[in-house]
Amino acid sequence: MRAARESRYEGRALVEEFKRGMNGVIRRKLIEAERPPTNIDQWYKHATNLNRHWRESEKEKERLRRRREGRNQEQR
Repeated sequence: MRAARESRYEGRALVEEFKRGMNGVIRRKLIEAERPPTNIDQWYKHATNLNRHWRESEKEKERLRRRREGRNQEQR
C-alpha cells in the first residue's frame, strides 16, 4: 500500500493501476461483488482479505489432494 501512496497516481488512476497489478480472479470477484470497492483503501482491504482466503483455500486443496493420494497408494 505504501508503494501505491508513494506513486504518482491518485484517485481513480491509482485504483486502476492497483487493479491492473492484481490477480485476475480476485479482481473479478471484487468487481462483481454486490458492493464493489470504490476507493483505494477499500480495494486494498478487500483484495487483501480475498487473497488471504484464496491462499488458505489453496493450502486446503493441496492438503486434501495429498491425503487422497496417500489413500490411493495404500490401496495398491
